This record gives sequence, structure tokens and C-alpha cells, in this order.
Amino acid sequence: MSDSTAASASGIHLVCGHCDSVVRIPADRLEQGPKCPKCHHGLFEGHPLELTAAAFERHLSRSGLPLIVDFWAPWCGPCKVMAPHYEEATRRLQTKARFAKVNSDDEPSLSARFGIRGIPTLIVFKQGREIARQSGAMDLGGLLRWLQPHVQ
Repeated sequence: MSDSTAASASGIHLVCGHCDSVVRIPADRLEQGPKCPKCHHGLFEGHPLELTAAAFERHLSRSGLPLIVDFWAPWCGPCKVMAPHYEEATRRLQTKARFAKVNSDDEPSLSARFGIRGIPTLIVFKQGREIARQSGAMDLGGLLRWLQPHVQ
């Protein structure tokens, strides 16, 4: 059985961005606007999740989709420039990956854990492991090209 067939048979686990509940969604329903059965918010809302250290581990370890995290800070010029491109990438790819942001100023323990030395830094996690990293701002085209092999 291929990975995609296995995912279709068992569904994909997602962590709700509002209540942090783990929800299993049949793969063929991802595009249909699924809602969390606990808090009734949409699981895909077209913008990145804002993760705290308390919620990060659950999203990292329990998501059946790749988790793409933008480590940023509100005072960072390149972060501000890239933010709308990251938002648009989230809208376009939200059912293929989970997009999140971590404010490095508010969550220094996460920045230290992942060795963030410059911002913005994007990290792609799959099954709880880091599989790709990119530092520096990207425009939408560059961001989508960089993400493409990781969100198939």
C-alpha cells in the first residue's frame, strides 16, 4: 500500500489551531473546509498558526502534514517584507502543509532549541523531524519553488 493510499484509508491527523485538539480528517475531505469537532473552528483558515512553546510540540509531533514554521520578530524588516508572501503561500498550500509562525522574541526557548541565528528562518518539519531550512526573506515565487518538493 502506498503512502497516499494509507493516508486515504486512515485519514490525516491535524492539530486545531484554536484548541490544539488532534483531529483525524479523511484525506479526500481536506479540500472541503473541515472544522474541529471540539471547538467548531475551521482547520484551514488561510493564515499561518501563531505557535507558542506550549503548543509547538503538539503541532510538531501530531500533524500528518508537513509543518512549515517561520521564525520571525516584529521589529525585523525582512520579516515584514516576507510576511505577505508567507500568508499567500499559506492560502495556496494550506491543505498540503500546516503553516505556522513563531515570534522569536516571545519564544526564545524555541529559537534556541532550533539554533535560529538569523530571521526570518523557515524550517520544514515532516513527522517531527527537520527536513529543510532556509534563512532570509523570499518573495512569493521563491518561497513556492523552495516549498514545492516538501509539500507533495
